[in-house]
Amino acid sequence: MTEPMHQRILDNLATAVLVLDHDKRTRYLNPAAEMLLQTSGDRIRGLPVTSIFVEPDAALQTLTETAATGHTFTKREAELLLPSGQLICVDYSISPFPGDDPLLLMEIQQRDRLQRISREEELLTQQETTRTLVRGMAHEIKNPLGGIRGAAQLLERELENAELRDFTRVIMEEADRLRTLVDRMLGPNRAIETAPTNIHDVVEHVRTLLEAEGGSQVSLVRDYDPSIPEFMGDREQLIQAILNIARNALEVLTKHPPEDAEPTITMRTRALRQFTIGHTRHRLVCRVDIIDNGPGIPRELQPNIFYPMISGRPDGTGLGLAITQSIVGQHQGLVECESQPGCTRFIIFLPLEASE
Repeated sequence: MTEPMHQRILDNLATAVLVLDHDKRTRYLNPAAEMLLQTSGDRIRGLPVTSIFVEPDAALQTLTETAATGHTFTKREAELLLPSGQLICVDYSISPFPGDDPLLLMEIQQRDRLQRISREEELLTQQETTRTLVRGMAHEIKNPLGGIRGAAQLLERELENAELRDFTRVIMEEADRLRTLVDRMLGPNRAIETAPTNIHDVVEHVRTLLEAEGGSQVSLVRDYDPSIPEFMGDREQLIQAILNIARNALEVLTKHPPEDAEPTITMRTRALRQFTIGHTRHRLVCRVDIIDNGPGIPRELQPNIFYPMISGRPDGTGLGLAITQSIVGQHQGLVECESQPGCTRFIIFLPLEASE
């Protein structure tokens, strides 16, 4: 890249562009590519392109073919694994770059941002639909339950036989149990009370509880970003939200530990800049990952795990994740899940600053 005009043009493109030499080493990358690859040009200039990112299916071998034939190669919805461990979905094209020096031009367009925004909008719509459905159902259930319990109380006063009074007590206890279940489906029964909150104080409290419950059966790994500032949040409710996820992971690993690795739960925090949640862009967002190496969530359950009463455990109530999503939603955040055998990742996004 010796031509100043060429470089000025590439510098001002919104598309990520890399220029590679005949050995597939990075000669140049524009600012858009630096942002996409989360690195700087000075840091990776001269390095092989395969050291910048690795595509799982080794499709970058087509670089050699493109260099040999001079034909353009394009791939849609490719998955690239960055050195940071982040997996991104992109479209990329590789074509010869005209000039005396044989170069290759690699153009990359990120797709997962649009896919993620679309998925988040779907999740937010799902949450609102669920809340409306549960509120309506709760109203229709709690009114008859109150009548049933009241009638059982009146009947108990009229009965002289102690054995018959036992039956009325069963009716009242079951009515109370159903009312409690409906209240839990509605989520937290109070509005959040915000105060300056440190996310690591929240996560460390959850980790301490897991240590007390899991003992030495599961390894708990910290991976924190110390640069994350305090934000206005409800500490107690956030502890409950994260604990619901972490306890699920602990229970799964205790019952179904991996055969070829130590059962592990990783708690990771990261700060994200200019991040969009639904339709709203936030200047700074905290990302909290709860990762376990258990058997994963059955594929057929994954689209519906945040609905109430959906559980993969025979003895599960299916309310924990719905409550977590409700609490995080009150903080203007979102919870997502990615799961496959050997790696289940719950991701919590919490805005740290006022939205734009």
